[in-house]
Amino acid sequence: MAEQVFFYGTLMTGFDRRRRAGIEGKLSYTGRGYIHAALFDLGIYPAAVPNDDARVHGEVYEVLEPGPVLGVLDEIEGYSPSSPDSSLYVRTRVPAMIDDGRVMDVWVYFYNAPLGRAPLIASGDYLEHVRVR
Repeated sequence: MAEQVFFYGTLMTGFDRRRRAGIEGKLSYTGRGYIHAALFDLGIYPAAVPNDDARVHGEVYEVLEPGPVLGVLDEIEGYSPSSPDSSLYVRTRVPAMIDDGRVMDVWVYFYNAPLGRAPLIASGDYLEHVRVR
């Protein structure tokens, strides 16, 4: 089974982060969908935290070269597999509901630090939030 990753912030379409990180050609778009989480605005990027009663909308991509791509994503997200407790984000596998009705297990990066006074993004959609902010 292919590895899938869920992007809900600046790695989504509309931002240039995937290209700048050198992983654009190592991902294949699967579709839009959502995960069960709550989304917060940290200023220059969002933070998702697990929450069964909320939805975060984003994009799912098949990872064509899992080792190198996940390594780059881990670095971007401040995740160290050897010390997850002290990582800024932690990479976790969760189910994503794809807009076409499929459910897929995906890797997602959940925020792992205090949220402080970060405002909740009630829509769960960072792209929509950025457009009206």
